[in-house]
Amino acid sequence: MPKQKTHSGAKKRFKITGSGKIKKQQSGMRHNLEVKSSRRTRRLNQDQLVSGNDMKTVKKLLGR
Repeated sequence: MPKQKTHSGAKKRFKITGSGKIKKQQSGMRHNLEVKSSRRTRRLNQDQLVSGNDMKTVKKLLGR
């Protein structure tokens, strides 16, 4: 049987932490930044953990 391949898009977007949780970048930091408040852009610039509901799907895409 052939090897399981990692999803190329997913491996660019997610990182697995040492404890096994999955980190992702929040959306909304690409354009129209002058409209958004500084407070909002600072908040959006922080990494976020993937929710428990999506964890199984993301792990499957990453081949874990």
